[in-house]
Amino acid sequence: MKNFRTLLIAQLVSAFLLTIILSFLFLLHSKSLIALQEAQTRAAIEQIVSTHVTADGKSLSRQLERSFTFNRLEVTRFDGSMLYEQNNATATTFFNSLLQLVGQNNQVITLSDQQQDILIKFELNHQAIISKQQGFFYFLLLVPFGLCVLPIFMIKASIKRQYQQANHAIKQAIESFLVNTEHVKADLTDLPAEFSSLGIALHKLATHTKQQYATMAAEAQKIAEEAYKDPVTALPNRNRFVQTYEEQIHDSTQPEFGTFAITRCTELQSINQTRGFHEGDQYVKEVADIIKRIASTYKENKVFRLNGSDFGIILPKVTSKEAENFAQQLQSRFNEYQKLAELDSVAYTGLVNYTNGKALGELLATADTSISLAQTKQSNAWHLQKETNGLENAANNYGNQNWRNVIDDVINNNRLVLLLQSIQPCSRAARAYSEVLVRFKTHEDQILPTASFLAMAEKLDKIIAIDRLIVETSLNTIKTQSMQDQYFGINLSPRSVHDDQFIVWLERRLLKDASFAPKLVFEVSEFGLQQNLKTSKRFIDMLHRVGSRITVEKFGVGITSFKFFRDLKPDYIKMDGSYTRQIDEDKNNQYFMRLMIDLAHRIGVGVLAESVETQEEKHMLESLFIDGCQGYYIGKPQPI
Repeated sequence: MKNFRTLLIAQLVSAFLLTIILSFLFLLHSKSLIALQEAQTRAAIEQIVSTHVTADGKSLSRQLERSFTFNRLEVTRFDGSMLYEQNNATATTFFNSLLQLVGQNNQVITLSDQQQDILIKFELNHQAIISKQQGFFYFLLLVPFGLCVLPIFMIKASIKRQYQQANHAIKQAIESFLVNTEHVKADLTDLPAEFSSLGIALHKLATHTKQQYATMAAEAQKIAEEAYKDPVTALPNRNRFVQTYEEQIHDSTQPEFGTFAITRCTELQSINQTRGFHEGDQYVKEVADIIKRIASTYKENKVFRLNGSDFGIILPKVTSKEAENFAQQLQSRFNEYQKLAELDSVAYTGLVNYTNGKALGELLATADTSISLAQTKQSNAWHLQKETNGLENAANNYGNQNWRNVIDDVINNNRLVLLLQSIQPCSRAARAYSEVLVRFKTHEDQILPTASFLAMAEKLDKIIAIDRLIVETSLNTIKTQSMQDQYFGINLSPRSVHDDQFIVWLERRLLKDASFAPKLVFEVSEFGLQQNLKTSKRFIDMLHRVGSRITVEKFGVGITSFKFFRDLKPDYIKMDGSYTRQIDEDKNNQYFMRLMIDLAHRIGVGVLAESVETQEEKHMLESLFIDGCQGYYIGKPQPI
């Protein structure tokens, strides 16, 4: 609209200049009319005077007044005697003032006749001409402004139409592009020619926007894929599994059925502790490859990594019989991998049938129950849970009862296998020991998954009995093997540490072999000790009374304060594996370890490191003055 204001001002200035020019010409024309009137009047009066036969001045003046209009009229004789005098003063108008600007002044005209001895002086009244001209003048003033303003409104309307047309064309182009970004050639034929450069710019903008959109879409897709991808196996993660199940199965309007399976890597925790995280990741990758190869023979199969140890498999339109064949193939391949990797077991599989509309939580609970049942069988076993029509609770109870029977069988028949993994001292002054690791067997001598066994023992209130069995078996085995000159570490659960009856039993048992008690180091997790510091202190004081020692394992995972050291006074702390893993490259972990080692040494506490996997890690820990190292690089677990 700035251009429009400029045009309006230009038009008004032009109209003003045109008005001035026309007004000046019109005034000159009016002046010439007045001069013509005066000349005609003068000639007429001369004619009247020359033809007037009497010397009566009054009759002459009356004749003149009837013929003409005067502002002033004087009739005298040559000797100066006045025959007639008339004065009609008129007001000065705006138009009169304008006429004066062009030199128009009312003149007194003098006429004389020697024969009749008459002298006439008069001043004409031009009001009739002036009034007529004044009307035309005012009209003349309006005409230029009208001629200038009218085009302005016409131009404004035209510009407004062009703007609206351009606005509509641009709006349509933008909306068309927003609706379909694939077609950037918007229809700009309705765009006025004056906006052709804008049309070109819009095409360039649309092309650039499409490129940016494609780039952003690719980046968003990449981010989404990363968010839904497991970094170790490159499989879709649990979030993608939930999304897939809800969209394609639970909310499907078409009848859907098939088999869902969970494969649990039960040895992951054990491998991470004894062989290191790198071996643990390799183990998970191998299991994932086995599952993918066997699942690939089924149409529309989908494999997910649900968490650290669990894989989820969806087999659409697979019946129970086909699911059993799938599980048998898995077990066969797991058995082969078990021999190659020298493992106690590889993974267990729980299967359950599904139909659309089945709640995800219900499906996962049934599959988890199925895994619990599979773990009570032989290594790498599977179980197909068919009771999916409201009997999940009964199936879960059946799974718990199976576990209870297995645990009772282990306790009653002492079905334990003891292994030793040494902790290598890093200096001559440092003292270290060998940690006792435990494996549990079925009545068929099949190794049970250790993590699952201990978790179910905790759940079924059997963990204290298991700890008593481990302590008793370890002491008897060490005495039988005549290994009293060595030092041994035995793991205890937090539940046992905080149980008064267990503490009393353990004290009596250690006093029974008082000479052997100083050779024992009991390991309890930091988290377990922090659950009840008062009970933990009573337990540690008991161990110190009988000559045994205490190691706080998994140290650094919880929130530790100096008060923890001061109150509990442990003999060792074993740093969690997350701090030792790749410590040769992690400056933050190096700084933390240096602080903890310095603090522990100042108060007489030894510091051990677990999960040492490489020579570089061992050298770095030794440079930080660690007291002992344990891990797959130091030594593998060996049977006693």
